Amino acid sequence: MEETFINKVAESGIISVDLETYLPKEPIVLFDLKEYLFMELILKEKDFREALKKVDWNIYSQKNVAVTCSADAIIPVWAYMLVAAYLQPYAAAIITGTENEMKEDLLLQNIAAINETAFTDQRVVIKGCGDQPISEAAYLAVTKKLRPVAKSIMYGEPCSTVPIYKKPK
Repeated sequence: MEETFINKVAESGIISVDLETYLPKEPIVLFDLKEYLFMELILKEKDFREALKKVDWNIYSQKNVAVTCSADAIIPVWAYMLVAAYLQPYAAAIITGTENEMKEDLLLQNIAAINETAFTDQRVVIKGCGDQPISEAAYLAVTKKLRPVAKSIMYGEPCSTVPIYKKPK
């Protein structure tokens, strides 16, 4: 007598959402203002402007660029604006911050772009563990996005979940 195994998770109709699939796939490049400072500490306007004119901005074509200054220097706001003015025709996206901050920003944008109609009246599990770290902000964003339409939202794996939300009957 042969036993038939039934995959109850697959039959449950639960939709599993893995936030890792919403992480940006495009390259992220860091533009560090430190390289354009006198002694890596002082921004001299004339020198800064001349240095930016010499940059091959094509290397940032269709890349996500995080603009930062890794030196402990006071950078005037206009310097970030000037870099953005040069980058904008080339870069896919530009933020002020680190590569990790850009990664999170793009992840949140991707979550915001989710077509929530696919989750209407569905039981949804937001996958918890993965290979890449996912911020609390991403879990909060996906919950806010899906709560108005989902029948229920759970956290974890389909076989072991923590209930988060259940639509009232």
